[in-house]
Amino acid sequence: MLVILLEIWRKEGPRVVEEPVSVSPELASWIKVNAKDLKIRQTDRRWAAEVVNDFRENLLKFLRSSSDQPFFQSAEFLTTGSYFEKVKIHNPDEFDMMLKLQAPSRLNMTELDAGLFYRLDFARPTRSPVQVFLLENQRTLSSSKVLTEMFRLVRKFLKTYKVPDDCCRWEVNRKRPNSPAVTLSLFRTESNSDELISVDVVPALEVHPSQGWPLAVRNGPDVDNWLGKKARQEIKGLPIYFVPKRLKGRNLSEEAKESWRISFSHVEKKIITSHGNKKTCCESNATKCCRKQCLMLLKSLIEGLKQRFPKQLEDLCSYHGKTAFLHTLSIRFNDAMWARQQLPSCFLHLLGALEDHARRGVLPHFFVPSCNLFSTAVFPKRALAFLVNALEEQRRLGLPLLKPPAPVPSMMRLMSPSADLPTEMSAEKSPTLTAVYSLDTALVNKLVVVVAVALVCVLFLCK
Repeated sequence: MLVILLEIWRKEGPRVVEEPVSVSPELASWIKVNAKDLKIRQTDRRWAAEVVNDFRENLLKFLRSSSDQPFFQSAEFLTTGSYFEKVKIHNPDEFDMMLKLQAPSRLNMTELDAGLFYRLDFARPTRSPVQVFLLENQRTLSSSKVLTEMFRLVRKFLKTYKVPDDCCRWEVNRKRPNSPAVTLSLFRTESNSDELISVDVVPALEVHPSQGWPLAVRNGPDVDNWLGKKARQEIKGLPIYFVPKRLKGRNLSEEAKESWRISFSHVEKKIITSHGNKKTCCESNATKCCRKQCLMLLKSLIEGLKQRFPKQLEDLCSYHGKTAFLHTLSIRFNDAMWARQQLPSCFLHLLGALEDHARRGVLPHFFVPSCNLFSTAVFPKRALAFLVNALEEQRRLGLPLLKPPAPVPSMMRLMSPSADLPTEMSAEKSPTLTAVYSLDTALVNKLVVVVAVALVCVLFLCK
């Protein structure tokens, strides 16, 4: 059934409506205001960049001089992720760092699913330092061993590293299930302080471009009409990377437990930074488009939905929005379709595309089209139905969660009289009710007071 759905999607594509979208003046204004609020303040950006860059540069020096782990001595960092794509929203508080590790010889890449997860085996025995990360067969590269060593090295580095800002400290978080990253948090030195910045350090094994991409992704992304056939060939000539991420599920085989997931973060950055059908789009003296603003708005809405419905939409992430965005760009490929002044209607086009993907239960990975990110194996049917209803309700309500509510401090949450109420009580039955409930209650209370005072005044004058 999944194969049939994916084949239909490839032939028909997502149902992106090309007619102008009807947008009320109020909704258009709301979208534009929130788009402006998404930009990160320069002062915040500068401080965060200084702290993170110092951490990155010193970690790299440590790894290159580390005699107890020579495999990491040739490591380099790749600048990937939303911050470096310049689509980070609200605050510069999350950073992704891919630590590039070079595969010393040819690899055999064996698919474990629909082309996203692989077992990596060396084609012939190796005597390079990577051999300490091999399984007993001396061929299969262990993802768990590499990630465990990454944790050990980062912890060792932090024992001697000092943050440029004396008021702050780095801490290594616990390993998250199925996460390929060593996650660190920056805190104030005083106890019980809130997290200031989160950093994910992800070891990424680089496969030499001469090997080519695995069979499932060998055709490259569908960008011919958008970026051109030449750009597609250039993309296919880039190296590929694998990150140490385990397949989801129980009772996994030993090879599945040591799986690697293919990563296209570097290609996504190239596409998003050079996003125009015309090569000059958004350059200093060229016409500006609203593509990035639309992606940032969609990320903000997804963040708002996840904050409001954390249990129901646990499986939803910003990458679902990013994937829908890339598919939409490959179909609405002309720069004129993304004119800056058409931001509200363009965003609604993009939102409609995500909604359509969710309704059909088909969201092919942009680079691995045989992999469905909305399949029931990774995105439960009940959660998908809830997402469709939530997106429909957001449209009807005028996108109130486009601006996520500010997080409530833990102490205030404890003091709140409604803290013990089951927030998910009516969420599954009525996203409308829960979305309306998320509006600013302080404003509602003020309106009630104003109306009451007005009624008292009218009654007094009538006497």
